[in-house]
Amino acid sequence: MRRLWRWLVATVLVIFRRREREPDAESRESAPEAEGAAPAPERIVPEGTPNPRGEIAVIVLLLCAAVSGVAFSVLYAIDTLPHQTQYLGIALGVTLGLIAAALLVASRTVIVTEEIEEDYPGLGHPDEHAKIDQLLTESGSRITRKRLLGAAGAAAAGGLGAALVTPALSLGPLLETKSLDETPWTRGRRLVDDKGRPWLAQDIEQGQFYTAYPEGADRDQIGSPVVVVQLDPGSLKLPADRTNWAPNGILAYSKICTHAGCAIALYRKPLFPPVQPRPALVCPCHYSTFDPARAAEVIFGPAGRPLPQLPLEIDPQGQLRAGGNFSGPVGPSWSGVRDGKPT
Repeated sequence: MRRLWRWLVATVLVIFRRREREPDAESRESAPEAEGAAPAPERIVPEGTPNPRGEIAVIVLLLCAAVSGVAFSVLYAIDTLPHQTQYLGIALGVTLGLIAAALLVASRTVIVTEEIEEDYPGLGHPDEHAKIDQLLTESGSRITRKRLLGAAGAAAAGGLGAALVTPALSLGPLLETKSLDETPWTRGRRLVDDKGRPWLAQDIEQGQFYTAYPEGADRDQIGSPVVVVQLDPGSLKLPADRTNWAPNGILAYSKICTHAGCAIALYRKPLFPPVQPRPALVCPCHYSTFDPARAAEVIFGPAGRPLPQLPLEIDPQGQLRAGGNFSGPVGPSWSGVRDGKPT
């Protein structure tokens, strides 16, 4: 790996570092020698014989690597493709393999190499630094297609960069984040179970934990699932503007933890209330704990804000319906607490 890294650094330096300082062959032949000009320094690295086939091989390998990197992004975008993960691994592996092969071929056929064993010079030796500069220049003496090699290298780097950056798109929208605050809950929408059956207020019992979804909506949407519990109405300490949000003591909160986005899946019910903590909703991932009687405020764990509450209503048939949207954005927070209201 260390040797491969040396070849990579040497290739990049040879192709790009000296390009602007090297006169082309015609200007070197036509330019007369200036009177009194210092003679050209003695070569350190033997002049190499151009190897057009080697350069073409390097160019082809780099271009193939670029195509393979782009293929990774295309495969990633096709989320309905069977065995997608395996194909993504193959595409990325081929990209890296082709780049490595291009560097190996370049080191053997394009770059003139010379190993010199001597003590490393101390700092502040301009002559030694000039020799290193000369060595880099002379190492690329056999390269005849510098621009084409540079373009192929840039294409390969772009393809690999696209392959590495593409998965980051799954983290969520970069500029337009409004969609993260959208939920399917609207006033009058019924709460249903995982089989699509409406929840009745009489089905909700104290000490039990229920999961509900908005009727007719996508259950996989982050704002869809809610947890439903019933408490003694006299124990509720909700904000003044939520006095009508919990009919008969029935409360609904987002099922998505505000810490890392895990599902609230535990309900702590005291077996002996005088000495045990009050009922609470618990996230099993990092044990963030929320008090449903106090608007799901955080009483333990790393969560930074309460669970958003869903207002509830009971229709004449005794069915639970949403009284509106959540009290705040659903899901984990980042860069502090997100601002704005759910839509």
